[in-house]
Amino acid sequence: MPLRILNTLSRAVEDFTPREPRRVGMYCCGPTVHNFAHIGNFRTFVFADLVRRYLELSGYTVRHVMNITDVEDKIIRTIRENGRSLADFTGEYEKAFLEDFDALHCLRPHDLPHATEHMPGIVALIGKLIDRGIAYRAPDGSVYFSIQRYQGCGCKYGQLLNLNFEEMRVGERVSSDEYAKEAVADFALWKARVPEDGDVFWPSPWGEGRPGWHIECSAMSMELLGTSFDLHLGGEDLVFPHHEDEIAQSEGAGVQVPGERFVKYWMHGAHLLVEGKKMAKSLGNFFTLRDLFQKGFNGREIRFLLISSHYRESFNFTLKGLADARANVARIDEMIAKLTELAAGTSSTEVSPLVAEFIRVMDDNLNVSAAWGAIFDWVRETNRAIAEGKLTPIAAAAALAAWQKVDAVLGLGAPPTAEAPAELLQLLEERQIARKAKDFKRGDVIRDQLKGLGWQIEDTPKGPKLKKM
Repeated sequence: MPLRILNTLSRAVEDFTPREPRRVGMYCCGPTVHNFAHIGNFRTFVFADLVRRYLELSGYTVRHVMNITDVEDKIIRTIRENGRSLADFTGEYEKAFLEDFDALHCLRPHDLPHATEHMPGIVALIGKLIDRGIAYRAPDGSVYFSIQRYQGCGCKYGQLLNLNFEEMRVGERVSSDEYAKEAVADFALWKARVPEDGDVFWPSPWGEGRPGWHIECSAMSMELLGTSFDLHLGGEDLVFPHHEDEIAQSEGAGVQVPGERFVKYWMHGAHLLVEGKKMAKSLGNFFTLRDLFQKGFNGREIRFLLISSHYRESFNFTLKGLADARANVARIDEMIAKLTELAAGTSSTEVSPLVAEFIRVMDDNLNVSAAWGAIFDWVRETNRAIAEGKLTPIAAAAALAAWQKVDAVLGLGAPPTAEAPAELLQLLEERQIARKAKDFKRGDVIRDQLKGLGWQIEDTPKGPKLKKM
């Protein structure tokens, strides 16, 4: 069965057939670097990483683009208040974002375009829309996209969802310059410079100013992936207005080959709740990755939880769920350690049924929930075989190879290695001597002493070993 995905554009699950055989152009809306990214943001980025990894496992060559939004209203307001430069402020938060991104074992995108570095392309795209009569210049120098003119050209606005034009954008009139629009549904492509912008502006044929958010993604994605590409991802909160406006701008510019779309497939990850509620600082349920690190969790555990449910399911993130994720990751790690001991460098040409089952369920719209079910069935059966002495070194090597192939998609990776200090290894040896002498009380005291120092004793086919807790 070929890979099938839910395409937001058609509202249906479709076979995934890229425009070029075995090659995929993939764009994911990236962070706005004005603060630390929160776990809701990272659910989208880990979802995109999962998609990329699975496409690569399926034999596709993927070009992954993720933008960095480094100019917008909140950024300008903040640097005006604290007196920092645009590059210094956004650079700090971009660095923090990429550190967190790496901690979650996400593969770095092949391209990380910045809006501030793509002004010529942005200005050129706006110019095309003006030339086609779809965009217009307001008296203050701002440029707006006209929904009415776009539809008058035979184009449809509302491709990703059904829209009520009477209710659109009522709450978006946030500054006086937006009252110059022809219609409330219209949106800004270029915002004329105002005193509050300070030094954040660029030249254009319509006067000094800066781009609107939506046009940035259209210009950068088409510059790097072409005027038509295969796959666009993001959170479902971006369906409207951001992604709908991207389609309108990109297709309204008339740059696609006749019969081609701006994007063939759109995939959207569902909302993340925290403790059953929408995340908000006022509710005390707002977590950045760094908040969770301070609570003692690591990137592997957080990643496990973020990909534990289907990307189209609203996901409830809880600290209990994160503790359960820790236990599940440890369960996998313990089994892999046993397999490694048992295989002892042995290679195998055997093929585990785990891989075929993993591919079968992931081909079904990336059903990662079913994939985890298959994985833990396999973990249970493998542990039973090890305990009963029925797993040969060759079978252990085959099981390790299967996990490595599956984990190339899941991205958990290996746990960080930690060598026990010599004095702790001496304690472990003393415990073994005590147990052989049937001094179980002394053995228990040493076990508890090691546990108090952050190490646990793990029994392996080659005897007990110390493992960092």
